[in-house]
Amino acid sequence: MKKTIIIVSATIFGILGGYVPYLWGDKDLLSVSSILIGTVGALFGIWVGVWINKQIG
Repeated sequence: MKKTIIIVSATIFGILGGYVPYLWGDKDLLSVSSILIGTVGALFGIWVGVWINKQIG
């Protein structure tokens, strides 16, 4: 597996997940909800990265 795809995917989804509470009106980017949803986004990004690697070959 290519680690680069997994790392990039986890980073992108982690950043997007951390930004979601900001869109809800929570203006603190280091709040508990931002960190928790960012973590969930990063885990989802790892899953997406592994899935992409399996599809590539």
